[in-house]
Amino acid sequence: MLGNMPTVAKQETILEVGGREVRISSPDRVIFPPSERTAAVTKLQIAEYYVAVGDGIMRALRERPTTLERWPKGVHEGMTISTRDGHKGDAFYQKRIPKGAPEYVETARIEFPSGRHADEVCPTELAVVAWCAQMGTLTFHPWPVRRVDVDHPDELRIDLDPQPGTDFADAVDVAGEARSLLDGLGLTGYPKTSGGRGIHIYVRIEPRWTFTDVRHAAIAFGRELERHMPGRVTTKWWKEERGERVFVDYNQNARDRTIASPYSVRPRRGAPVSAPLDWDELGEVEPDDLNVQSMPGRFADVGDRFAGIDDTHHSLEPLLEMYRRDEAEGDGDMPYPPDYPKMPGEPKRVQPSRAKKSDEDL
Repeated sequence: MLGNMPTVAKQETILEVGGREVRISSPDRVIFPPSERTAAVTKLQIAEYYVAVGDGIMRALRERPTTLERWPKGVHEGMTISTRDGHKGDAFYQKRIPKGAPEYVETARIEFPSGRHADEVCPTELAVVAWCAQMGTLTFHPWPVRRVDVDHPDELRIDLDPQPGTDFADAVDVAGEARSLLDGLGLTGYPKTSGGRGIHIYVRIEPRWTFTDVRHAAIAFGRELERHMPGRVTTKWWKEERGERVFVDYNQNARDRTIASPYSVRPRRGAPVSAPLDWDELGEVEPDDLNVQSMPGRFADVGDRFAGIDDTHHSLEPLLEMYRRDEAEGDGDMPYPPDYPKMPGEPKRVQPSRAKKSDEDL
């Protein structure tokens, strides 16, 4: 008779995190259904995952204003995320600290390109990350700045984004060339998977250049990579011009553009994470194998592959000199994202096919 009684789900669980108690409500809620690589992943397991990789996630988030990507209902078939153009989805980006946050959740004030501002969550301890997981956060999107100086980035972020017709293996090839180029400039890069088909490379820099400077450095790096790998790499902003190449998304370095942090869970089937790697591991891994259920064991075995990232803060001058050289030869600034105000020095922001049609109508 007892065997036929319904199972009562736990209403809450308390996690001890860094000397604090973090309440996890509905801990048995399934956030990711089972996949070919993973069993079902619950809300409690997401919080426990972040605690297990605590040193790594805090190295990525500490003192950084951070946008929260929240999926409170989980990641199930048909669910979508709310977008800037008004689509209302099941998930959303939280750019301001949620109401009712514990007193230990601190903030940093940032300013958007529009001139508006927000007080974003600024993790200072691991309990903050666990609390964010309790609030349905899967992915953390930190700004490339520290709270002490929110106008001068300390990270150059190189985003290698395979376009349709290319895949992770193509991104790996491009990353290898990017490593050689960085080495030649005296810069140390730290690669990670995006959690999908792409690769991100971080370079720690001195926090004395503006967002515009860092974006120009990314443009210069992308163009040089394009020269080294013609036909395989592109910096073209408009999708119609990219072709089957790996796109270097320089605009990820613009103000208010962020990349999923190292160790962040991505809202894709199988709960993959954005996993830091050694350079030599890039060609050996399958990104989907690096997930919520496998990463704690890997982290226990190898530690944080980004552990040395703060040891050296590089100068951006070698890349800015490349940008000035290109500018003198006629290759100046490039388009910003469509939601940005018109920026100084920016070329005409219209996709080529529309510009051509407009010219033909004159």
